[in-house]
Amino acid sequence: MGLQAQGAPADADAWKPCKTGTVGFLMSSSISSRDLSAAPRVLVVDGSKVVRQLITRVLQKELPQAEVVDCGSGAEAHRLLESGVFDFITVALRLPDMDGLELARYVRESAPQIYVPIVVVSGDVDDRLHRRALGEHVTDYFDKSLGFQALAEFIRGYVRPESAADGVVLYVEDSRVVALATRRMLEKIGLTVRHVVSVEDALALLETERAQGQVGADLVLTDVSLKGDLTGGDLLHRIRTYFGYGKGKLPVLVMTGDENPDNQAALIRAGANDLVEKPVEEKLLVTKLLFQLRVAQHLRAREAAGTV
Repeated sequence: MGLQAQGAPADADAWKPCKTGTVGFLMSSSISSRDLSAAPRVLVVDGSKVVRQLITRVLQKELPQAEVVDCGSGAEAHRLLESGVFDFITVALRLPDMDGLELARYVRESAPQIYVPIVVVSGDVDDRLHRRALGEHVTDYFDKSLGFQALAEFIRGYVRPESAADGVVLYVEDSRVVALATRRMLEKIGLTVRHVVSVEDALALLETERAQGQVGADLVLTDVSLKGDLTGGDLLHRIRTYFGYGKGKLPVLVMTGDENPDNQAALIRAGANDLVEKPVEEKLLVTKLLFQLRVAQHLRAREAAGTV
């Protein structure tokens, strides 16, 4: 479930905004002076000292090379952002002096590194996500109920993207050009891609695999608008109802060019694990996809161990 910021751009034109996920960008090679092979800097903003300590502790364990800076208010975050560059920011939805989304807006409008990834970490993020109310300034979200260990893996996906992965992706896309580019992108990191051009083909594949006692994929990546009588939304509905595969059994990542919040909310309510707005930015798509694969693998392992 990335946007890998490399510091503050020398000028605003060096970064080209584009619609990806909630907020995304295309990185210009002219601003690659900040090397993330060095120590990435992570800012943790949360009103709870206990939560800050927990997040900091797990990040220092899982990302020992990272510099973790924490603060308890929006005002403190303002000062830190004005005095230094960060590669990643986590923020609670509710801070003592402001809403976390206000801080995200400040970063986008005022801070030196306006395109740094900002991830909301909250227990009630799911409700806001269902209402698509996280705001346009937030890069991504993380549900605190998944645990801080999962959060560390989530952040690692942004500041230390995996160079290799393992899994089978059922990819539904009717544009040959888009499919070729995306397939190469996913195969480059080690994923096996089973590409079909229609929902009908995807359903037939899943049906055949089920008859053999298999799911057929570790994750489904689908566009919404496709050739044929069925849409990506129809595929999502069939996966969750007809096949009965839950979000952990078969994650579904939906790509959409529809910016209407009501339509996006409908996809989430129908069972999409996450959405990526088009045009798709490679690092964001890969980060979201790998995170969903990791969470699903974790849930399957727990289920196999009889702990869920």
